[in-house]
Amino acid sequence: MEALRVLELYSGVGGMHHALRESCIPAQVVAAIDVNTVANEVYKYNFPHTQLLAKTIEVLMEFPKIESVHPQKYTMDVENKIQEKNIEPNISFDSSTQCSGKDAILFKLETAEEIHRKNQQDSDLSVKMLKDFLEDDTDMNQYLLPPKSLLRYALLLDIVQPTCRRSVCFTKGYGSYIEGTGSVLQTAEDVQIENIYKSLTKLSQEEQITKLLMLKLRYFTPKEIANLLGFPPEFGMWDTCRIQLSCIKTLKNL
Repeated sequence: MEALRVLELYSGVGGMHHALRESCIPAQVVAAIDVNTVANEVYKYNFPHTQLLAKTIEVLMEFPKIESVHPQKYTMDVENKIQEKNIEPNISFDSSTQCSGKDAILFKLETAEEIHRKNQQDSDLSVKMLKDFLEDDTDMNQYLLPPKSLLRYALLLDIVQPTCRRSVCFTKGYGSYIEGTGSVLQTAEDVQIENIYKSLTKLSQEEQITKLLMLKLRYFTPKEIANLLGFPPEFGMWDTCRIQLSCIKTLKNL
């Protein structure tokens, strides 16, 4: 069988390249394309012989220039999308948002049905616990959620413990945005999350922060995310992503 010639678009840190290598399919990645400079550094370290282009795919193809048809409308649409992405919800612990029946909110804006689904996932013994993917030789203080974020986004966080067997999908916005970008880890395993959340509505903001800090919530490290996504131990240069916490978001397209 003749080896496939592969063009890797939106290459990120090289997830597709690694998966292709593990598949044992005869193939050669002839070029990889991504504009993220930090991700490209990691890619070059792990795949030094692959041509890496720091370009957008639009530059490389005859895509129609949509903005030339209605330039003003195109500009307004782009600006609106940017504004929508940068909007930060102002979360308050308002019990008036609760529903009834099976959708009744127990705590942290989670319904009984959602909690049942998560409990089922954590009971699946065929899946490893998260603690099997965690680092134990890294200073984790830099990954702790700051008090301001805890107070503002407490109801949006997907919180998991080392003994859990699930997490939500990690996206490129992890570390920069809260909702839907990835789980955070509760490192204080002796604290019951239900006890923390059920009393928040009656506390002042300072007391709420004190309560939430008891959970010792932190972000997953870049290496831990790589472990969860199946990258091998020898996949290197994660220190490039440790320069600052915001660099976690570079783990896109894994």
